[in-house]
Amino acid sequence: MSDTLKSKILDILHSDCRTTNEEIAKMTGAEPERVAELIKQMEDDGVIMGYGAKVNWDKASGADSVTAYIELRVTPMESLGFDRIAERIYQYPEVKSVNLMSGSYDFGITIEGANIREISSFISEHLATMNSVVGTATHFVLKRYKFDGVVCKLPDDDDREVISL
Repeated sequence: MSDTLKSKILDILHSDCRTTNEEIAKMTGAEPERVAELIKQMEDDGVIMGYGAKVNWDKASGADSVTAYIELRVTPMESLGFDRIAERIYQYPEVKSVNLMSGSYDFGITIEGANIREISSFISEHLATMNSVVGTATHFVLKRYKFDGVVCKLPDDDDREVISL
């Protein structure tokens, strides 16, 4: 029961982290105290790592930034594997995520910067200079349609007239 309840709580919080313990209790049929206890336990265990808003930065005034996905191919460090490389990379504040990947590249890295030049400098000064890096491929986000399960902008209604011959 507890694992099922935890899963339900996680689903609810992931959907809207502002949901109160009382609301979660009503939604799950659990007592509010039990909900609070499980949330605290999941926070302590590192299951819940933090809370935050899903922000559409394209609509936020004065919040211009560029997001890039970087594919990184590396030679793993002897006896340390990929972990030491990942630790070195995720220390930078520009880095938003680091994932070990399958396929032709070893890491998928998401970074944010003020502009393309800033991201290019980060890659050339911090990533490309690492001894274990063999190659990179950079992809810039041009437009977001869906982010973290949320559609960023619903399509406008098509109010064009149909013309037929």
